[in-house]
Amino acid sequence: MATPGSTAQRPPRTDAVLAAPELAEPQRRLGRALVKETVGRVQQRVRSGEVAPDDVVREVVATLPASAASLRPVLNATGVLLHTNLGRAPLSAAAVEALSAAAGTTDVELDLATGARGRRGRDALAALAAAVPDAGGVLAVNNGAAALLLAATALAAGREVVVSRGEMVEIGDGFRLPDLVASTGARLREVGTTNRTAPRDYADALGPETGMVLKVHPSNFVVTGFTAGVEVAGLSRVVDEAAGRLGRRVPVVVDTGSGLLAPHPLLPDEPDAASALRSGADLVTSSGDKLLGGPQAGLLLGRADLVEQLRRHPMARALRVDKLTLAALEATLRGPAPPVRAALEARVEDLRARAQAMASALAAAGVDAAAVPSGAAVGGGGAPGLLLPSAAVSLPAAAAAALRAGSPAVVARVEAGRCLLDLRSLAPEDDEALRRAVLGALAAGADGRA
Repeated sequence: MATPGSTAQRPPRTDAVLAAPELAEPQRRLGRALVKETVGRVQQRVRSGEVAPDDVVREVVATLPASAASLRPVLNATGVLLHTNLGRAPLSAAAVEALSAAAGTTDVELDLATGARGRRGRDALAALAAAVPDAGGVLAVNNGAAALLLAATALAAGREVVVSRGEMVEIGDGFRLPDLVASTGARLREVGTTNRTAPRDYADALGPETGMVLKVHPSNFVVTGFTAGVEVAGLSRVVDEAAGRLGRRVPVVVDTGSGLLAPHPLLPDEPDAASALRSGADLVTSSGDKLLGGPQAGLLLGRADLVEQLRRHPMARALRVDKLTLAALEATLRGPAPPVRAALEARVEDLRARAQAMASALAAAGVDAAAVPSGAAVGGGGAPGLLLPSAAVSLPAAAAAALRAGSPAVVARVEAGRCLLDLRSLAPEDDEALRRAVLGALAAGADGRA
């Protein structure tokens, strides 16, 4: 192996390198183009004197990616259960198996018994309907924003959407709900104030131009103090009282956001689809990759006639989910509890025991590690302000960068001058992988050594 600064040499020809027996299997698995790109990079290192010509094939094999996709697996030790930057909910083993089965040709739109065309996603939608019996109809689109987009387009394009000023939210990456609604051709009719909205505000706004009343669960923030709002049941009463005057019942659409389908005892303030429907919501929109623990999807649940209206709208075709999403969604709904549920319900005593065992193992290997109390969060806009008691392994702050550069990459958080590996967001079966990743990332330097 050449060393930096050594004399540059002429690399072997590309076709000769690609013909090496060691690269036959990588070309089959990764594709010739990707392997050729890697060869080109190594050849350039030969020219700069970093690699000896005789070492090119060995260096290519060593630097080839694990797969043809650039996404890298990451161990989530942030303590945020639904980390948007890390893909939100990790899928269950059942959902991963379903993805693999659906990757080939499937009966996604074929009735095998008759040989005729079948309803797309029928089994996944049946599973969703079974999970929320209060919904007369269900539909899945490609994400939560798409669900709201479809609802506003089908129900209120060219008309008004009545919404509280306190619910005109902005979420990640500058995405603003008012902009999404306005893009459908609907007109926003804001009522109330930032901190207080009353039933009369909604009642005064309802008129012939009202397409729907929208209630949005605020994501990533909590308004406290001198506040007032109108719950779903109150909104339902308002539109019922206005129905005689308007000659119709204006639909109440509730964007719960977080994907909670039914009440959960650990999340008493988090809205769920079943409760919203029982309280009088005509339509509920939600996400599939948050507290439901499934793939990215937008869920629409509610009155059968409204859901059918949305299903038949031309935009629904552009927003429909693919066979992989349908497979993973059905497996999430029918299969065992997904990882996000296990992380949410993990006992803090078990988390402390895991943190102590890992800290002791790392300390025995010379790492400056200690088990410490921690606080985790739901993330993904769910349960804002709720702190979940947790436990973490504390390392020197400089370890965070080394861990992100490792394989597998580990994403932690830096707090009060220390790098914290919060175990609530990491499955117990990944503890050993995390231990090895820490030792591997810190082996080359002294940043994490005692």
